[in-house]
This record gives sequence, C-alpha cells and structure tokens, in this order.
Amino acid sequence: MDLSHILNHLGEDREQYFGAVSPPIIQTSNFALQDIAHLREAMLDEYHHHLYSRGNNPTVEILRKKLAALEGTEDALVVSSGAAAMAIAVIGVVQQGDHVICVQNPYSWTRHLLTEFLPRFGVSATFVQGDQLTAIEQAIRPNTRLLFLESPNTMTFGLQDLAACARLARQHGIITCIDNSCSSPLYQQPASLGIDLVMHSATKYLNGHSDVVAGVICGSSALIRQIFDRAFMVIGPLLSPSDAALVLRGLRTLPLRMERSRQSALSIADRLANHPAVARVIHPWRDDFPQQELAHRQMSGTGGLFSMLVRTEDKDRIYRFTEALERFLIAVSWGGHESLVFPIAAVYDLPGHDNPPFPVNLIRLYIGLEDPELLWADLKQALRHLED
Repeated sequence: MDLSHILNHLGEDREQYFGAVSPPIIQTSNFALQDIAHLREAMLDEYHHHLYSRGNNPTVEILRKKLAALEGTEDALVVSSGAAAMAIAVIGVVQQGDHVICVQNPYSWTRHLLTEFLPRFGVSATFVQGDQLTAIEQAIRPNTRLLFLESPNTMTFGLQDLAACARLARQHGIITCIDNSCSSPLYQQPASLGIDLVMHSATKYLNGHSDVVAGVICGSSALIRQIFDRAFMVIGPLLSPSDAALVLRGLRTLPLRMERSRQSALSIADRLANHPAVARVIHPWRDDFPQQELAHRQMSGTGGLFSMLVRTEDKDRIYRFTEALERFLIAVSWGGHESLVFPIAAVYDLPGHDNPPFPVNLIRLYIGLEDPELLWADLKQALRHLED
C-alpha cells in the first residue's frame, strides 16, 4: 500500500480546481445538468452521478476513494456518524425474518440497534463470546444473514480471529461486518482477512482533531451499492462537504498521529502496570494480554487506547482519581490530539444501568499527542487518591 499516495494524492484531480493543494469544498445541495438526457441519466444512477448532495458530492467522493484504498476495498460510503455507518451497514444487508450474530458487549448503539430497533421489524440477534469460534458456529441458524464483529472492542480489547470468522461465515453464506475503529486501517485491514464490510467511527483516528462526527463503511462495489440503494438513500445520512474536507485534512497526518499515540500509550501502560494502585493493565500489545498472539497475527499495532483495573471498587475514590487529573479530559470519545479518561464507575450511577457489562473498577484511558512524561506525572499524582 502506497500510504503517502493515498493520503496526499488519490482522488485529488488538482487540474480541475486551479492546482489547489487542498481539495475544494463543493458546498452545494444541487447540481445543474446540461440537458434532459444527462438529467435522466443522473436520476437513474445517483451512485455514479452528481444530482443532489444527499446521494453524491465531489468533496465527499474524494474521501470515499481514500478510505476505500486505506482498507483495501473497492468502494466506501461516508456518513454523518459511526453509529450511522453501523446502522446502515446492518440495515442494508438484512431483511424481515433474518438473524444476526454479534459479539458480546459491542458498542452501546450497536447493541441498541440489535436489541431494541431491529426486532420491531422482525430481525433477531444472538450475542456470543467472540473469542470462541465454536460459540459463533453454534449460534448459526438457517436464517442467519450477518455476523457482526468488533475487534478489538474499545473497553476490554477482546479480539476475534477474523480470518477464521470469515471462513466460517463464507461456508454458511453469511455476510461479515466489523467495527474497525479501534485499530484504524493503518494497524488492521480486515478485508485482507476475508471480512466483507469494514466500518469506522471516522470521528476517532481518521479525523483525529475532535471537531467532526463521521462514519465510513468499506466493502466490495456490489455490497456498497446494495447498502446505497437499500438504506443510504432512504435514510439520507451523507456527511456534509465541509465535514468531509475536515476528515481529508485529518488523514494527512494519520500515520504521524497514530505512531505518536501508540508509542506514548504503550510506555504509560507499562508504567501503570507496575503501580501499586493498579491491579491490571489491559493493552493488546503487552505480554500479559491473553490474546497477544492473535493480536500480533492480525494487527500491526495499536493506537492510544487502553484500560486498567484499579485495586479499589470504591466509586468515590475512583471519582476522586478521575477529577484529580489535570491533563486528561473526562470524555467518552477518543482518537483526537487530547488525552482522555473514562471511568466505567460513572455508568453504574445512571438510571437503567443496574448491570453494566464491565467491572466497576475499569478505567479507560486514551493517550493523545501531549508529552508522555507530563501525562505520566499527572497520572502519578492522581493515583494517590486510589491508595489506602
């Protein structure tokens, strides 16, 4: 993969826009057609023509080409959020009477789609332990249409054997889809392992500046066209041209940002693992990660996200630790330039969350682009609140 060409040149026909280094923002809702013949042609095939920006837009199209190339797929759709990408990927391939298999503890809105939304339309779902191929195989029914994966997930970083899952699904005529947000296309390319659809919250690493909410679905031309016709055009979640331009800007520095965040996160994770207030650090690249061999086999690295289990389950202490941090923002997302902290204990205090799927002493950290020594010093002073 020629990463430099993809990020800096692919899809950018500068002769069409005065040699500008940055792609233009084609901020228009409507496109004028030169005659009736071209109007009819565009109306018959919005997938390939510019008729109305809800379907296709030149700025967005540049981003589509780059993201598909990064994932090694034929095409991509970009939409207004990661949740939208997940939803239309699923809705675009299932129909009434179908069954979906999904890994345990996925992104909360994935679970909501499969347990609250789709059952209203006759689509059922089964949740299984993703690290057990036999559990996935035993969950397959004659009407199973989709296997939804999330590897790694973004709290405990559980992995699935993607190549094995793809082979199993193919044997049964099941489409596979993965949320690849945690790895980014730089560190994992599921399509090369046989996965059919690869989606991201582009809000995270792909944009990387915490100023855009976006999503992407990558796959074969046939599947992407099916999703375009069956879900995308009906729901209308196209990313705006201005937001697409911001993601294009973010992609320019993706390798540099990922490498900085990766190195800093691993360094801090190793130090935390030796701190007396920390019971365990959960990071796929550490030697004590239970699926480390699989991680190295199907990933080439990790980003800035990892979790730790602290030695106390006292929520007040956990809150004091969190609020004592001066260089970490309390926030739920990740992937930008800023470092973040998210204590799962906060979920326990919310109405309707009587049985969260993660332990109360789990704290997720995201390491951004700041000086890692300053971040470590901040963590050390805050960790005192967790000790006796």
